[in-house]
Amino acid sequence: MMRTLDLRGRTLSAADLLALVPRAASDVGSAVDAVDVLIRDVRERGSAALLDQAERFDRVRPAAVRMSAESLREAEAALEPAVRSALELAIDRVRRTSAAQVPAPQVTEVAPGARIVQRWQPVARVGLYVPGGKAVYPSSVVMNVVAAQVAGVGSIALASPPQAEFGGSVHPTILGAASLLGVDEVYAMGGAGAIAALAYGVDDLGLEPVQVITGPGNLFVATAKRAVKGVVGIDSEAGPTEILIIADASARADYIVADLISQAEHDELAGSVLVTDDSDLAQAVRDALPAAVAATRHRERVVTALDGPQSAIVLVDDLTQAARFSNAYGPEHLEVHVADAPALLPLLESAGAIFVGDHTPVSLGDYVAGSNHVLPTGGQARFASGLGAYTFLRPQQIIEYSREALAEVAEHVGALSDAEQLPAHGDAVRARFV
Repeated sequence: MMRTLDLRGRTLSAADLLALVPRAASDVGSAVDAVDVLIRDVRERGSAALLDQAERFDRVRPAAVRMSAESLREAEAALEPAVRSALELAIDRVRRTSAAQVPAPQVTEVAPGARIVQRWQPVARVGLYVPGGKAVYPSSVVMNVVAAQVAGVGSIALASPPQAEFGGSVHPTILGAASLLGVDEVYAMGGAGAIAALAYGVDDLGLEPVQVITGPGNLFVATAKRAVKGVVGIDSEAGPTEILIIADASARADYIVADLISQAEHDELAGSVLVTDDSDLAQAVRDALPAAVAATRHRERVVTALDGPQSAIVLVDDLTQAARFSNAYGPEHLEVHVADAPALLPLLESAGAIFVGDHTPVSLGDYVAGSNHVLPTGGQARFASGLGAYTFLRPQQIIEYSREALAEVAEHVGALSDAEQLPAHGDAVRARFV
């Protein structure tokens, strides 16, 4: 269980490391043709296409695509007290940390009478996707909705697959979480069709197009988000979840085993990776895994994930090499179990979120840490960030010059416009002083 990748004694370039990182055999491009058909179907037939796709993929035909206000209220009232309390705690903490992601407006006076205002303007309308496959994700409702609300988004549409178990309705816990957050526009639609509906709108549902779509999903969702990017903004093409743990001899093997399993239970394609410079720790983890896996509820799923090409125990010479490997991998979740974390953190450049210490497992971040759990996967953390209030904000500059301030730079505008052979640019300034 879990293959071993031994990098000790090897001098590896950045390209070498990129080629070695363990990944699931999941290619977004492989679903492009099928997704294009589904998107076109929704654009042409609207809600009829969404209903047909629900019947095909979710094994149920919803009575209605849009959830009623009454169903939302009933779902909120029916939330188990412990679940409601946990959601309220998560909402409060994510709201407070998201507020720190909204920059204050800044005014720069470049000269008397010449100023530039930098502001961060929220988009007006967003579409938030909450998956509904092997698990139920009210926590994803919190992560998506709170970030958008804190950013100042005024209109929110939420989509989640219809559930056969509940007669084609969105899962009641998802509905309850949405109602708790004041979201009243919820649709029972999933997969590529839902992404198409959010991006292009559906007239016969009264569903208006959105400007940004966020939220994780399966291969079809990720492919659809790629297909509509440019029509709308997206957060990322989220794929299977992943965890990378950097650990040294000070780490506890039982904690590492628990955390590797916690991500592996999401999906057969989930990636669980341990990177360590201590061979004794690696062996202790190997020895403890079989019994821990046998005791977990989703053991078959976990075994498949841990045995897959996306999971591995990686042996390195030292923590500097561990950091280089991690940066090449760009993990969605990075845990740090080392004696001197402050010394290692500056070396860690690429990760969706970093969890430091024995008492900061990834599952804390999934629910109530206050951080956002919608994070880039598949190495996208090397160039992209996780979801936050900033996802829904656009930086804008407001420029305001007085006549005197413009006069001061008129010759400079003319000189540059002539150099670029665009004389009308300079003429537009000179016209104000005729």
